[in-house]
Amino acid sequence: MRLILMGPPGAGKGTQARVIAEYFGVPAISTGDIFRANVSQGTPLGKKAQEYMDAGEYVPDEVTNLMVRARIDEPDAEPGFLLDGYPRTLAQVEELDGMIRHTGHELDAVVVLTVDPNEIVERLLNRAQTDGRTDDTEDVIRRRQEVYGEQTEPLIGVYRGRGIVHEIDGMGEVDDVTKRIFDALDVVSQS
Repeated sequence: MRLILMGPPGAGKGTQARVIAEYFGVPAISTGDIFRANVSQGTPLGKKAQEYMDAGEYVPDEVTNLMVRARIDEPDAEPGFLLDGYPRTLAQVEELDGMIRHTGHELDAVVVLTVDPNEIVERLLNRAQTDGRTDDTEDVIRRRQEVYGEQTEPLIGVYRGRGIVHEIDGMGEVDDVTKRIFDALDVVSQS
């Protein structure tokens, strides 16, 4: 299974990604986790990524594309993968299409979690307190929502045109959201 999990920051993608990836036996690849790992290790990429993350902006495509390409070329991603946080721009959609074509497969599904914007702000402010996330201030959260609306929501239309989008209500208990996702993916043919 090769799929993308989309939704605004704070929609619950990370929580759902782990469960879905385990179910299909594929790695969950989160660009946010990769960025944070580089930040905590103090790598040059991490320092550059931190500048953008602190401002609530996306890390530039050229950096992100190289990172994702390297990750999906690893042996554990051969049977498939779940991408969380990528693609985020139309240019990244084209880049990902090329990466997947290179493997002889297709993208099987795009799961889009929908959540009320004010609920997202509350979720992320709570996460900031419990996890010590310095990048989760209300201003940055609201800016991320704006950036998502401007840059990422148009991608959903591209994938909808391909007939592979499954919009899932991301509100409610985690297990209920997971069940909705699996119900939608049960009908998906894998490439």
